[in-house]
Amino acid sequence: MPESLTRAIRWDTVVGAVLIVVLLLSFATVDGFGNAFNLSFLIGSTLPIAMIALPMTLLVVSGEIDLSVASTAGLSGAVMGALWNQGMTIETIIPICLLLGVVCGLVNGLLVTRLGLPSLAVTIGTLAAYRGIAQIVLGSDAVTDFPTQYLDFASGRIGDTFIPYAFLPFLVLFAIALVVLHATPFGRSTFAIGASEEAARFAGIRVRRQKLILFTVTGLMASLTGIFWAFHYASARYDNATGLELSVIAAVLLGGIDFDGGKGTLGGAIAGVFLLGALQNVMSLQDVSAQSQIVVTGILLVLSVLGPRVARQIAVARAGRRAASTPTS
Repeated sequence: MPESLTRAIRWDTVVGAVLIVVLLLSFATVDGFGNAFNLSFLIGSTLPIAMIALPMTLLVVSGEIDLSVASTAGLSGAVMGALWNQGMTIETIIPICLLLGVVCGLVNGLLVTRLGLPSLAVTIGTLAAYRGIAQIVLGSDAVTDFPTQYLDFASGRIGDTFIPYAFLPFLVLFAIALVVLHATPFGRSTFAIGASEEAARFAGIRVRRQKLILFTVTGLMASLTGIFWAFHYASARYDNATGLELSVIAAVLLGGIDFDGGKGTLGGAIAGVFLLGALQNVMSLQDVSAQSQIVVTGILLVLSVLGPRVARQIAVARAGRRAASTPTS
């Protein structure tokens, strides 16, 4: 097994273990954490982050990033609300919004792959542009009168359990993304591109096309997240999902995905998502202010970048000491 993958798995194990410890401590010490309503709320409020984290993981593994995902989600919700006000059916609106997400992702991907612009700069620009378009489309209105069956699916739970209905299709998407990243040539190519784009080209990988696909899928999932957000919170506004990109990036990096690309696992990324969600839920139950929660998220973002790097440096130092202490024949 490659050393880089071994280190990623070790970091994933740490994140998974911390998640389990946080959950056990929360069940034991935080009032109201373990009831079905709160657990359902925790999962439901974390799902938007988890949904975008699936394609974002692949994108970061390839060495790129998309900071416009929250604005794409907000634009999707705004267009959905505007079209609903115009009398269109939800069954017609949803494909239009998904297509819009594809277009947003394509714009990002083309600017990065065809013009050679850095994805960080490009998606900061489209973050502002997509949010501005959303405000133009819907203004300051809030659309809340969506069909009950969609609202119930997005916010309801299965019987008396804590499992939201929407968690089941997410598991399907997670399984698909897991197989694509870790068990297909496309996934292996994604790791190769992140490790060395030049070497990937020499190996015959169509780097630009693959990155364009990743940006497009990310836009599609961001749009799907915007639709889910509007139904889950029963409100379509231009500012839906504002700031969500910070939580997505923090969770993905916390899960061990290397910001430089080429390292990490999807399981670790999703463990990071739910660890972040659990911590935010506990802070809310303990009446920690929203501003303080943002501070904690920012600190976790720094630690998630610093932690794996420090772990790798320690591992390299130990390996160096072992090599130095090994007698030569």
